Amino acid sequence: MDEKKNAAKLLDALRERFQIKNDAALARELDLTPGTICKLRSGALAVGAVVILRIHEYLGLTVAEIRALAA
Repeated sequence: MDEKKNAAKLLDALRERFQIKNDAALARELDLTPGTICKLRSGALAVGAVVILRIHEYLGLTVAEIRALAA
């Protein structure tokens, strides 16, 4: 699976698991801009350390859980 699909899959999994209504709400939850979420979803931005750290800090998932959701 390529990086673009991994990022979109991760975002979809986070929204479903935490019952987050849309990407704008996910951006607020992770203290990211909606543009960042859009770039992640489109593949223009990779899921890097900053995004992984935000998911860990704000949603409480481990790095292993985050990787599993993106796989």
